[in-house]
Amino acid sequence: MSKKRILIVGGTGYLGQHLLHSISDPSSFDLAFTYHSTPPSNLLLALPHSLSFPLDLHNGHGFDSITATFGQPDVVVNCAALSVPRACEVDPAAAMSINVPTALVNWMSSFKEKDTLFIHLSTDQVYEGTKSFYKEEDETSPVNIYGKSKVEAEKFILSNSSNFAILRSSIIYGPQTISPVPKSLPIQWIDGVLSKGNKVDIFYDEFRCPVFVKDVVAVILALITKWVTEAKPMQLLLNLGGPDRVSRVQMAEAVAESRGYDISLINHVSASSVDRGVKSPADISMDISKLVKTLNISPTSFKDGVNLTLATP
Repeated sequence: MSKKRILIVGGTGYLGQHLLHSISDPSSFDLAFTYHSTPPSNLLLALPHSLSFPLDLHNGHGFDSITATFGQPDVVVNCAALSVPRACEVDPAAAMSINVPTALVNWMSSFKEKDTLFIHLSTDQVYEGTKSFYKEEDETSPVNIYGKSKVEAEKFILSNSSNFAILRSSIIYGPQTISPVPKSLPIQWIDGVLSKGNKVDIFYDEFRCPVFVKDVVAVILALITKWVTEAKPMQLLLNLGGPDRVSRVQMAEAVAESRGYDISLINHVSASSVDRGVKSPADISMDISKLVKTLNISPTSFKDGVNLTLATP
């Protein structure tokens, strides 16, 4: 069997870098990734066998170069997104043009061989947030532009792709990347605040199912393996979360417990008491039984994931 070509769109982001690091074995795959600005030199040094390509998702500039140099990928994993909800609220047009992968899907539709697997990262913020443990078939009714842009992306993929897996991801947490990403990482941020002995306001009434980054990587690799071994198109929509529904306070308490910090530093406040410039859904915890059953995966508990995150230098 010939080596499969994998293209990671948005390879310099948090998940993208973890994916690249995990599948960088040149004996198994030919690997390429895209970036929007300049790729970090330490990332390129760590991935000597992978190709990197500049890509503008607004207009599709860069796809021709990928086709000419790398060829048609067997798998495309789309990690690129404008994923900060407030930034999406400020610039809805940018959110829609980046988060709805029109140019990317159109490029894949142009391939002579139509069997490329498209794995797309969506979000738990497609749900309204008025109940616990959403299932994939529940209505999507997002409360902010970020969620709306991701719903539009899902609709576009469903209408224009025949071989895909859409992963509605919760908060992804875990160790820092090869090249540190500029955005704040949730566990490291909580650890940093509590380590100074400062009191910190944390929401007690916002619930998520945070997912350990290595589990996200394992899910994507399992999807690739499933497609390669079964050799038939898939059309999957899966909730991708961890096994625990936790509030923001419970997330902070897990960090405090792991590090031995004073738990009284965590000041419980309501999410409604703070204006973040964007609406945030209250409870978008997800039922992940379909994910577990489909891929036979047991995601890491939040407590264990926090310990693994903080044990990484």
